[in-house]
Amino acid sequence: MSDMSRNKPDNVAAVLKVFSVLETLAENGRSSLADIAQHAMTSKATTHRLLQTMVDLGYAEQEEETDKYRLTLKLFGLGARTLRGQTHLLQIADRAMGMLSRETGEAINLGVMDEREQRVAYIHKYDSAYSLSMNSPLGKRNPLHSTSLGKALLAFRDETEIADRLSKMTFEKLAPKTITDIGTLRDQLVRIREDGYSEEVEESEAGVRCMAVPIRDHLGKSVAAISISFPLFRFDPARKSTYVRILLEAGQTASKSLGFAG
Repeated sequence: MSDMSRNKPDNVAAVLKVFSVLETLAENGRSSLADIAQHAMTSKATTHRLLQTMVDLGYAEQEEETDKYRLTLKLFGLGARTLRGQTHLLQIADRAMGMLSRETGEAINLGVMDEREQRVAYIHKYDSAYSLSMNSPLGKRNPLHSTSLGKALLAFRDETEIADRLSKMTFEKLAPKTITDIGTLRDQLVRIREDGYSEEVEESEAGVRCMAVPIRDHLGKSVAAISISFPLFRFDPARKSTYVRILLEAGQTASKSLGFAG
């Protein structure tokens, strides 16, 4: 049983176990009962009972040939419905992302702030035109401190929220150059507010470089961010000023569509 499940009322612990199994399947894909139980830190008997309920409800299925389990698209439908309230944002961002995709041929991502955890969630993307490219699945959630999307979002929130979020960060090291202290991140946030864009080089993943800009609402608050992701070997330093210019233009155009006058 996971640490979060211990010392909880039975009904709450049961819910935590369900979500532990769901998140394990979402993270690892098709998996055996033993693997799911191990990663979800629940007994095989409990895991089997939860999986069978999920199968009965249509949220998971079991392969006849291998007996492995996997999630169905029913969960995707739930996730898609949660984005209905952000249709306007998605439409505005899509136009800017399409332009960036055509200009660069690289992977373009749209992220929003997780309002409970110190993470950015990927909600829309344009895949790279190249065969070797960066792939960030929709629904993926990465730490704010290690991503250009996260830093672009965080930099354009008010100081009280920034301080609160920084105090809750664990600064887990994910890649060769991940920021691991609050002082360095604070300095970067100041620069990002001055420059209008963020970047990270091998902070989230080895061999990857990303640049991002915020999309701001009528109050100037970041509500989303758009990024370009490059494999390091394909990033052209001579074109950096061009990348910055088109990113800033994309962010400004999208922000103005949301009423930002800055």
